Amino acid sequence: MIDLQKLQKEIFDNKIAKGFNITDIPLEFSLAHEELSEAFHAYRKNLPDLGEELADVVIYLMGLATILNINLEDELLKKIEKNKNREYKKINGILERIEDI
Repeated sequence: MIDLQKLQKEIFDNKIAKGFNITDIPLEFSLAHEELSEAFHAYRKNLPDLGEELADVVIYLMGLATILNINLEDELLKKIEKNKNREYKKINGILERIEDI
């Protein structure tokens, strides 16, 4: 299993070492969005770099989480557990959350 905290630190350390942004939070959100758009483009065009583009998205999100002092591993585990306990129902053909248990 990958240690996400360690990986998050490694990604942030690389941002510092390479001189990438670590202070402009709106810019980081924009860059993460751009990477997600690139991944969608690769998916739509059936390009071979889809996996790499998705990896870029994760790298930007992990870097952003570090900038914001968020332990992404903890947040992921909490959110996965929360999602397990939600109930959904199709209403007019749309899956909607009806309750958190």
